[in-house]
Amino acid sequence: MAGYLKFLEKLCMLMNVIAGTALTFIMLLTVSDVVLRYFGRPIVGTFEMVGLGGAIAIGFGIPVTSFYRGHIFVDFFVQRFPKGHQKLVHLVTRTASCTLFLWIGYNLFIYANDLFQSGEVSLTRQIPFYPIGYGIGLCCLVQCLVFIGDAMKILGGQYE
Repeated sequence: MAGYLKFLEKLCMLMNVIAGTALTFIMLLTVSDVVLRYFGRPIVGTFEMVGLGGAIAIGFGIPVTSFYRGHIFVDFFVQRFPKGHQKLVHLVTRTASCTLFLWIGYNLFIYANDLFQSGEVSLTRQIPFYPIGYGIGLCCLVQCLVFIGDAMKILGGQYE
């Protein structure tokens, strides 16, 4: 279990670097566009590049946030349950969440494949959409691996 969790942590951190790079790109692009607009030379396609970069930043940031449990928990109700019931609730929610993200990831791969076959691109910069779909689909599958790691921690008594 420790080896799996160590591998998963490294994978999540790699995805976090990609998300951070996308966020930095968005920031630099926006600032550059604002400055260049002042001189009458805006960057063409900034809006669509920021949108695509935002999708990358959010999608690739999800697994690391979940791995380190950096999101909001509202479990004051579950904390009132006995420890055995808490374990069961956590396992059920992780299983349901894994199923949901597996379904979303699968459908994103199908959608990205359709985008690839149709050759759909953004209007201004002609950036293809399909790599973003594949990337976010991959993020969903990695998120499933994070949920499996959570389930392993729960069953091993190492969760929380």
